[in-house]
Amino acid sequence: MLSSLTSRFTRRKQLDATSSSGSSLSRCLTTLDLTLLGIGSTLGVGVYVLAGGVARDTAGPSVVLSFLIAGVASAFSGLCYAEFGARVPRAGSAYVYSYVTVGELAAFVIGWNLILEYVIGTASVARGYSGYLDSLLNNSMKDAFRAAMPINEPFLAEYPDWTAFAITLVLAVLLSVGVRESTRFNNIFTILNLCIVIFVVLAGMSQADVANWSISVPANTTIVGEKKGAGGFFPYGFSGTLSGAATCFYGFVGFDAIATTGEETKNPQKSIPIAILVSLSFVSLAYTGISSTLTLMLPYYLQDSAAPLPFAFHHAAMPWAGWIVSIGALFGLSTSLLGAMFPLPRVLYAMASDGVIPRALAKVHPTFQTPLAATLFSGLLAAFMALVFDLTQLVDMMSIGTLLAYTMVGVCVLLLRYRDSSSQSSNFCSYKPLATNDLNDSEEELFPCNSSNTFVFTRKEYLRQLFNLDRVISPTPLSSHVAQHSAIMYTILCIPFSIMVIHGSPFHLKFFPPKAMLFFMVLKMIFSLVVLNKQPQDPSPLPFSVPLVPWLPAASVLINIFLTLKLSWQTWVRFSVWMLMGFMVYGGYGWRNSSEEYRMKGKVPPNEDTNDLKLSKFDQNKNENDLDDIE
Repeated sequence: MLSSLTSRFTRRKQLDATSSSGSSLSRCLTTLDLTLLGIGSTLGVGVYVLAGGVARDTAGPSVVLSFLIAGVASAFSGLCYAEFGARVPRAGSAYVYSYVTVGELAAFVIGWNLILEYVIGTASVARGYSGYLDSLLNNSMKDAFRAAMPINEPFLAEYPDWTAFAITLVLAVLLSVGVRESTRFNNIFTILNLCIVIFVVLAGMSQADVANWSISVPANTTIVGEKKGAGGFFPYGFSGTLSGAATCFYGFVGFDAIATTGEETKNPQKSIPIAILVSLSFVSLAYTGISSTLTLMLPYYLQDSAAPLPFAFHHAAMPWAGWIVSIGALFGLSTSLLGAMFPLPRVLYAMASDGVIPRALAKVHPTFQTPLAATLFSGLLAAFMALVFDLTQLVDMMSIGTLLAYTMVGVCVLLLRYRDSSSQSSNFCSYKPLATNDLNDSEEELFPCNSSNTFVFTRKEYLRQLFNLDRVISPTPLSSHVAQHSAIMYTILCIPFSIMVIHGSPFHLKFFPPKAMLFFMVLKMIFSLVVLNKQPQDPSPLPFSVPLVPWLPAASVLINIFLTLKLSWQTWVRFSVWMLMGFMVYGGYGWRNSSEEYRMKGKVPPNEDTNDLKLSKFDQNKNENDLDDIE
């Protein structure tokens, strides 16, 4: 019984990662479309808000370095996403990546959290959009809604926000009509947003004073916040710069929306990696430019955390520039809203196609060529949350979903790069192929063989392979086992290491002080990575591959686990409740109706033609030509 459950939890999605056929979605997105989608999703309205509060309370003028550090940390995850976008050009982002690499249960956990992340993200941005419009109208909508329908319940909003409800539904309809139409809307608003950012930097630099980066805090200065620092470029020390980087990291969240477009992009294996890296570069430049402008225009201790740019321009006697910033905020909110909602129906579509949630959500409209049911359902769900919920206490749950997805993608790169993909490797086979009459070689890979043989190795062989004393140059079943054990060990060790760094050691043993525990833990983590580095990597050519493996993905995993464990315990309680609901869905429906469950029983999954899984001759030639171009 236990082995049967384990085999179902760890079974992996079988597909030809190089195939771009078999999708009923419209392939119409270009590299430019994906790049602007990533910029719009990531930049959003945060560029107008984030730098002021971090500069005043956490990092001072060194907020510029905080954004650069956060950008580099985000690039680690972005590179991992880029490799998987090239390996597995399918809808679903981290969900489908973990399904192909780790297993069904881990994929469901990631997919379930992505649903939560995108629903809350859409609802919170819609609520912010409504509030911003209302502020321009002197809070007339707020007063009318509160007078007509007051709500006096905890964890609910003070009044139903019908404006946010309507905005979300309109966006859902726009996304349902077609990807081409919605991306055209996003492209226009993202370009306008970037133009506003460029204007702010140029106008602000005209009022810049380099002395503000070395200024001291006057003793009689009245500070709104509790802290004012010691002045200079690092008023809160370098530790303040690092703390600011942890906060600024969330300003780069959103580029993973690009990874959900694998089945709607003309050439996903090239476009997705390029779009991720280019969009992160533009966003890093925008954040660095805005933060430099702010701290050069106005001393860090006088910054306003709510609306730093209008405040700075008002202080510089340029109130007209504040109106331009207000227009830019509208553009940023528009792109943030579309970027938050765009991936949600794609994740639902991917999970429903695999049968882990009801398959009705996987239906694609024949005319619009969009996942219509998933789009409308996600729009209604997000609109309802924006209508009645007070989202201020739920926003942190977005971070858990994002950081867990980033962590899983980093782990997946480590596992897949060292995996033995040869036909002789039978240790990964778990069930019989479909009983079809025209099985060919590629289908034997899609539907693995049933192997009763267990790979056996001696302790001496395992110890020799730890440091690859036999100088193996391509992955073998033994090297794959060693690499898998090392990657999992490193990931597990990141958890207690992060807890000890954040909260200190819960154990105070007389003969084993906390610092010694931390030292030996770091040694174990380094040893795991050294062993992993000694193992041979899969030599298969890829359109894009992460450099510096295993060090760069390992850094991404550590950073994301560290930031996840810094979240409040209340967030973890809410996360646990959401996951309990997810396990009920998976236990009551998902594992019985999974496409892989059908294949285990030798059946064809519903609404799936085995011919769709074949790689057409055209795609084979196209991929061969693509690889030749890269070489």
